Amino acid sequence: MKSLLHITNGDNFTSRLQSLKLKGDIITWREMLCEGKTLCAVGSESFWKTRFEFLNKNYKVSKSWFVEKTLKEYRSLCNHKQQDQIVLWFEYDLFCQINMLAVLSWLKTHRRHAEISLICSGKEDESDKLYGLNELSDEKLLNLYENRTVLSQDDIEFADYVWQLYCSDNPIRLENLVAHNNFQFEYLSSALKTHLKRYPTIKNGLNELENRVLATVVDQKPESRKELLGSILSDQGYYGFGDTQYERIITSLKPLFGSFNPVKLTKKGKEVLANKANYYSQIRDNQLYLGGSLKYNFLYNSTSDRILKL
Repeated sequence: MKSLLHITNGDNFTSRLQSLKLKGDIITWREMLCEGKTLCAVGSESFWKTRFEFLNKNYKVSKSWFVEKTLKEYRSLCNHKQQDQIVLWFEYDLFCQINMLAVLSWLKTHRRHAEISLICSGKEDESDKLYGLNELSDEKLLNLYENRTVLSQDDIEFADYVWQLYCSDNPIRLENLVAHNNFQFEYLSSALKTHLKRYPTIKNGLNELENRVLATVVDQKPESRKELLGSILSDQGYYGFGDTQYERIITSLKPLFGSFNPVKLTKKGKEVLANKANYYSQIRDNQLYLGGSLKYNFLYNSTSDRILKL
């Protein structure tokens, strides 16, 4: 009988998977590698040191929490050496896809002989809606499990290569790959295009997401910060971010808000949104990384969909 290990995209889904009573142990991948600096060597001492520094500085994650939640679970993954089948459970969005690449890069190095298969939720019916795993019925999840995709060595090598590019100090090579490649991972191309739009635009110095936050204020006139958050969370395309990530974005744009009760932009905020003013120099942060590259060393040209190096 082959032994089995499941690796999931987060605690909520781990609880759900436990209720399905499938064979095998479950490990939860507790990271958000779509934010902050990443290094190629997933799981190395310098990798975790870099991750802790980012999470501690930007999200006030304590050392004890990081050790308890992330490192203990990672060590548990390291200790699961016997399983010859590993099943990954991830979703279509940027948050999940970047974590998925990192896990596959780690597996390529540390579990060379295991059969690795992938379950990735997204387009599940005729509608345009993209589904997270927790939005699916038990029956649907079991069906996805039965029809999971066994990854070839080429698939795993490719995922590792994309991870290396994500961790490099220049996103232009990743952009070229996205432009010229048919990905065998169904949602990866869309997620990476979303990632590239996180660099500041030439037009006003804000990226797609920051512009979307300002546009939501003007279009939907939310009464409170909480209502603004709710609007952004409910309509975020391929980002898949959580409320803490959006809170951080709103805080970085705070000088452009006149009030949060009701939510209004300042005159400058409206000018930036209309591309009549550029906010690049005010928002620039020389310590802010997207993967391996500094966010403000590059600009995104939304007219040509190309990245430019400053």
